[in-house]
Amino acid sequence: MPTIMTHSVVAVCAGFTVGRTDIPKRFWVLGIIAAVLPDADVIGYHYFYIPYGHILGHRGFFHSPCFAALFSVITVSLFIRQERILSRRWWAYVLFIFAVGASHGLLDAMTDGGRGIALLAPISNERYFLPWTPIEVSPLSVQAFISRRGLTVMKSEMLWVWLPSAALVVLCWMVRRIYLKLDKNDIKL
Repeated sequence: MPTIMTHSVVAVCAGFTVGRTDIPKRFWVLGIIAAVLPDADVIGYHYFYIPYGHILGHRGFFHSPCFAALFSVITVSLFIRQERILSRRWWAYVLFIFAVGASHGLLDAMTDGGRGIALLAPISNERYFLPWTPIEVSPLSVQAFISRRGLTVMKSEMLWVWLPSAALVVLCWMVRRIYLKLDKNDIKL
């Protein structure tokens, strides 16, 4: 799995691509929670002895787009209450929370280790990897992460996740600037 830091970076970068200035602070917090929450399934693995391969085990249902969809609807309904349910803005928040939540399973499916991700859960518990797996899988323990292996993982994540995420933010910023400049020029005509 990519680290919690990397899942958080994805959520923050995705938030910056939105480009709005009137986004509530809880938007950022909820985005980060949506991006990292699927890894809470390790609690079930370590403390409740849920087997790794079980649908509720690590990289199971909580890593699926189905969970991301359920979580996004419930979260936006409960925590972004100033938006009327089913309004355009409400759906925009749901879509954002869904996207960063679903990114977790997709990023984990791009790692080079583990048993795959149950992307079709709860319909199927079959585990999948994407055809391209360039991201080094992160160790589950903190002790193993604070080692040469952890440094290798962080380098991999910076190259394959952080750098493209930052590039997307810059690209969106440039497009908005060009669009605003063109829009101002149209007004002058």
